Amino acid sequence: MKAITRRRFLRMAGAWSIAMTAGRLARPAAGAGGPDRPNVLFIAIDDLNDYVGCLRGHPQTRTPNLDKLAGESMLFANAHCPAPACLPSRTAIMTGKAPYSTGVYVNGQHWRTVLPKALTLPKYFMNHGYTCAGAGKLFHHYQNDPDSWHDYYPTKKLQFPKYHRPPKDRQADFLRWKGIYTAFNWGPLDVPDEETGDYQCVKYVGEQLARRHDKPFFLACGIYRPHVPWFVPRKYFDMFPLDKVELPPINEDDADDLPKAGQARIRNDGYYRRMVQYGKRKETVQAYLAATAYADAMVGELLRRLAGSPHADNTIVVLWSDHGWHLGEKHCYRKFTLWEESCRIPLMIRLPRRMKPAGRKGRCDHPVNLLDLYPTLVELCGLTERTDLDGHSLVPLLKHPDTTWPHASITTHGWNCHSLRTKRWRYIRYADGGEELYDHDADPNEWRNLAGDNASAEAKRKMKAHLPKKNTPLVKTPDYDPQKAAREAYDSLREKNP
Repeated sequence: MKAITRRRFLRMAGAWSIAMTAGRLARPAAGAGGPDRPNVLFIAIDDLNDYVGCLRGHPQTRTPNLDKLAGESMLFANAHCPAPACLPSRTAIMTGKAPYSTGVYVNGQHWRTVLPKALTLPKYFMNHGYTCAGAGKLFHHYQNDPDSWHDYYPTKKLQFPKYHRPPKDRQADFLRWKGIYTAFNWGPLDVPDEETGDYQCVKYVGEQLARRHDKPFFLACGIYRPHVPWFVPRKYFDMFPLDKVELPPINEDDADDLPKAGQARIRNDGYYRRMVQYGKRKETVQAYLAATAYADAMVGELLRRLAGSPHADNTIVVLWSDHGWHLGEKHCYRKFTLWEESCRIPLMIRLPRRMKPAGRKGRCDHPVNLLDLYPTLVELCGLTERTDLDGHSLVPLLKHPDTTWPHASITTHGWNCHSLRTKRWRYIRYADGGEELYDHDADPNEWRNLAGDNASAEAKRKMKAHLPKKNTPLVKTPDYDPQKAAREAYDSLREKNP
């Protein structure tokens, strides 16, 4: 039998004493989380594209905390989202099931109605003896899953506290027009970080980190920025003087070689036309860079709290964004496309020292997907393997980032519309049969569609082999009323804080 060290004996004795005096430490069931299982800190950032220093998406971005984390982690530099929209992407991440498997494709659906029996990632950890708590946006707005959490801030129904709005004369409201997403707005706030909603979420999770826990934990923190509206403290806008802001490169003839579906996406983007018409493109880039710098500061605050906690040496850190964002590239703003700007996201996994050399820090350029997080965390934490998930465990890449990886990353936007990414190629196939093919070695901006070139026929054939065999139709959920859900969410906050 392995000898018990004095430190381990004292730790075991302390845990037994707590259990006896407090009466709160239940005996774990078979397969439940044990005291040596690692904790998980699950950090989600909303709408963050590759405007991160380590990903080099924009030369002026300032993300020192994300870059520091990347240097301590395995940076998956070729990571992509399951869907370029909040609800289908987050549903896929949290259930481990792809949109083409479930029929969850758009933000207007109610995911739990479509998937009443889905076992979410935090619920699976809960079933294996973990304490699960969270704050901020993890599931889509007002569609949190209360049964997946022991506790949540502000409440299990309301995921995010109200955010501040600057005075009207500091907002971009003059850009209003029929059909615009009303949150497409920006402006500086004259408030300290500590008063912002994201900081309150970080504070809550930090308080959970500071506690002693008698069971392993799964803590999740959803940071809302850089999702619009880009209302963040003024100091972050001041970091990027407007006259010095650089715009992303644009190809004025970008739509000429696209199929009908791709041309329609560009033609229907009124945001780009309005930003050009009003001369506000630099302002949008400035505001996005400011919101990203603010999100980076929130990540830094959270990681500092982890570093000062009793759990710093036994906590896996996973950081991801639900999808990317266009800032004029491909003549588009927002997301909802199958191009690189909308699909590529930051993904970092940092393993605690005690788990190495099972996992190394470094960079992996294989194509991976956020669907891979569920099976990866299950394996890393020693939970019972699930064989019904659509992703692939990243543990082999955490051990050896250059090992063979036969998978393409699949991003889905609507029924039978897919974007496939490998190390070199992106292939897009729309439901009407339209195709796009880009060689990222020669064309990282995706300006030249090679789908019709004979010289690229073999590359296209290989990419098409990765298309999903199953394409579940969109599942309608007429019972979902977002306004009613919002009222119920704020009622739950009043009940918690009368």
